[in-house]
Amino acid sequence: MMIRPLIAAGLLGILLLSCSALATPQPTPLPTSTPTLTPSPTPFGLYGVSLLNKTYCTMDGEPQKMDIYFPQTGGPWPVVFYIHGGSWMEGDKAEAAGLGSWLTPQGYVVVSVNYRLYPFARFPAMIEDVKCAVRFLRANAVEYNIDPNRIGAMGASAGGHLAALLGASDQSAGWDGGEYTEYSSRVQAVIDTAGPSDLTQRLDRGGLETIVVMAFGRPNLEIASPITHASPDDPPFLIIHGEKDPIVGLLHGQAMYDSLVEAGVPAQLVIVQNGGHDLKAPDGSPTTPTMDEINQAMLDFLEKYLK
Repeated sequence: MMIRPLIAAGLLGILLLSCSALATPQPTPLPTSTPTLTPSPTPFGLYGVSLLNKTYCTMDGEPQKMDIYFPQTGGPWPVVFYIHGGSWMEGDKAEAAGLGSWLTPQGYVVVSVNYRLYPFARFPAMIEDVKCAVRFLRANAVEYNIDPNRIGAMGASAGGHLAALLGASDQSAGWDGGEYTEYSSRVQAVIDTAGPSDLTQRLDRGGLETIVVMAFGRPNLEIASPITHASPDDPPFLIIHGEKDPIVGLLHGQAMYDSLVEAGVPAQLVIVQNGGHDLKAPDGSPTTPTMDEINQAMLDFLEKYLK
């Protein structure tokens, strides 16, 4: 199936926005209870709706918000759960609007979340928030006409790190405090684009290594690294990384892939030849695979593991 140019451009714009935010930071177990998907007594009233700024959890007295983009028909739908990038210190859920217009016609609910950011919060605040958001979705699966057993996470750069950490860690990590604790925060698939997988390894540009130490704390770098949590019960991963990424080196994508394969987890690593942190070639030369081909790989992965 070929990707229409408009679709490919929409997703590429999201990836570039996430990655550029990281490049130039500005300081400032299975569900224990799964909703029964019984038909609603009234017709579903959110077809085609963009439900913006919905509070999903209140953490340290601060409401955390998500945007939800619904398809026009059908359901219960699988969920693509998007986590924005931005060095864990900036960025916004609104950048997923293009992702919503791309994926909702293909039968996915798109959910994009904000989460607490450094310097106002430090690890594990970020991962606690995204885990609470997943539990919120399961708690409200019937109301939102979603399938609680088909939730896939995706993110680029810092968002890729959090998507990978969400996918690899389980309740034993201790990050499932807060609301809706009777539900699981596990997801069924992960797409990680240019995400740091081992925070103990060097990150190369724009003071990012200093930000990591300050946002996570040096004693937490290993436990906050997704590779630390790779285990046989992890969901399938699609990892996409630029060969010439000058910020989050290819060693991160390779390390995540290796740790998953060693654990027996289905994983695919797409290395973008000549690609930088934003997957584009620094000198403007062609990349392999192309952006259209990368987008198609994402669609195929979601089709295989969420549909």
